[in-house]
Amino acid sequence: MEDNRLFFTFCSAQKDDSLRESGEAVPPEELYTSQRVRRFIARCKAAPVRWAIFSDKYGVWFPEVKHKWYEMNPDNALPEFPRLLSEFDEIIKEFDRIYFCPGVGGPRLHRLYRRLVNESRWKNRIETISFSEIA
Repeated sequence: MEDNRLFFTFCSAQKDDSLRESGEAVPPEELYTSQRVRRFIARCKAAPVRWAIFSDKYGVWFPEVKHKWYEMNPDNALPEFPRLLSEFDEIIKEFDRIYFCPGVGGPRLHRLYRRLVNESRWKNRIETISFSEIA
């Protein structure tokens, strides 16, 4: 049976500053430098499972896709929420189970990501888990 699961976490403001001016498009693993995102990617690769980063600018960002450095925070992405949600739903519809791995989560989790999970048309397939549960 094919593994039709997706594990995802949200992006980080901590990025490789050397890419800011270069204009080079890179995969998410090369852009994000935060410990939380790096831990998530390492756990997913070790498992190994299909993973993605939810970017405030680019939406669902798979590891094989390259994008340029960007500056965006979740507050500035809120006006784009309807588009981000629509694109999110279109992409994740192919997966039977979707695991949201916020890492730190709790009350510090920005409302953009809470809304994404709670308002998705596929919310019945989304489960919030810890990094240690990635397998």
